[in-house]
Amino acid sequence: MSIISRRSFLKLASLAALSSSAYGRQTPPPRRPNVLLITIDDMNDGISLFGADRPFKTPNIETLAKRGVFFNRAYCASAACNPSRASMLTGLRPHKTGIYGNRTDWRRAAGEHLTLPEYFGRHGYYTAGFGKIYHHHSNGAYNDPDSWDRFKKMDPQYMPPKKLNGATRYGSRNTDWGAWPADDHEEKTIDFKSVGYATRVIEQKRNSSGKPFFLACGIFKPHSPFFAPPKYHTRYKTPPPLPPRKEDDWSDLPTGAAALMRPKKWFWKGMTALEKTKPGSYRKFIHSYAACCSFADASVKRLLDALDKSGHADNTIIVLWSDHGFHLGEKDHIEKFALWEKSNHIPFIIVDPRKSKSAGKVCSQPVDMTVLYPTLLELCGLEKFDKLDGRSAAGLVTNPEASWRQPALMTYGRNNHAIRSKRWRYIRYADGTDELYDHAKDPNEWTNLAGDPGHASIVKEHAKWIPKQNAPQAPDLKRNRK
Repeated sequence: MSIISRRSFLKLASLAALSSSAYGRQTPPPRRPNVLLITIDDMNDGISLFGADRPFKTPNIETLAKRGVFFNRAYCASAACNPSRASMLTGLRPHKTGIYGNRTDWRRAAGEHLTLPEYFGRHGYYTAGFGKIYHHHSNGAYNDPDSWDRFKKMDPQYMPPKKLNGATRYGSRNTDWGAWPADDHEEKTIDFKSVGYATRVIEQKRNSSGKPFFLACGIFKPHSPFFAPPKYHTRYKTPPPLPPRKEDDWSDLPTGAAALMRPKKWFWKGMTALEKTKPGSYRKFIHSYAACCSFADASVKRLLDALDKSGHADNTIIVLWSDHGFHLGEKDHIEKFALWEKSNHIPFIIVDPRKSKSAGKVCSQPVDMTVLYPTLLELCGLEKFDKLDGRSAAGLVTNPEASWRQPALMTYGRNNHAIRSKRWRYIRYADGTDELYDHAKDPNEWTNLAGDPGHASIVKEHAKWIPKQNAPQAPDLKRNRK
């Protein structure tokens, strides 16, 4: 007899129980909606979805928002790929699991806890995932194929023979940007392939089992290297503007911020040094990021076109989110790995075609991505899963102006947290130092108000949401795990 994992056995047992419970039923079960989950990597709030004044063009994502609810104050659970994706997939917060870094073995840390696709699979769904759903390093070692009926990890990056930016001493081969590959070689890119795999599932009239589907597609861009075919660069007749900066921006940061950000200072320092030797490099960097956002937007259109042609659109809930934001020089920082707004603010859209009255509306309540797991369960009529840290936002999908009493919580590293309410961002670091920003007056987060006695009550109100217990750092993934 073959040996199977405990998780695989539980999955088979659950499906058998489902089949048994249906025996003899005289009325068919209610028609459950499909789910299309679109995960985008490193897309920040500079996209035009957030307003016509934003420089990075994403018209297809804007069109998607008109079909559902756009959450304009949505935040990742952690501004790093692995902990953010693990939190979304498990519905558990980083400070509960100890999944703080990109090297953490998230599957071991989560134990037997059911992932989002696993839960749907246990409740009668056909589950399929393509592209970057989990963290992509170590040849797919972070993936969890047992969560799916069908899964294909992200394809390798199609790389140019040498760095396009000419900066051979700056970062790695992935610290690169420019027009690549040629327009007629777009099919060689990661995202063209991932979307192709997903659309083939969508295009099936029904899978052989007749089950509803839970389909996830990971879009890699605008993750570095910032490569997109030339046609996406030429969509910008003039290069996008450089982001606003303040020369002494770090002068009012506390010791906790300095300690947390010290390992990441090389990226901005390297950019300023490169600009001196290769003038215009920084502007090309921004332009290439913009092109990658437009490339990702085109990938979204391919998915939506396939869905609309398939006949499934009127019974498919669509979710679009980004795993975190991205700094392009704001606050003298590049990449994510921070607790500031630009690292954590993300696009988040939920389309439920059954809720036509909320289509095209904007929800301004602050939410973090622990809401997604319980929200999808409620929208799809699945039984509640009590082992989740987040609260369902299904009521906000029905009524985007409904009451919502809790702020968004973000974590980066152990004991480092940020709280985002409608107006304020409060950050508390592991050493107890803090930051407070008034987004009504200071959207760039240039003035830290945490030490101002006049804002003590605001600090106190937000500090009560900071977790008091923080799990130890979970073990890193062993490199040989596949």
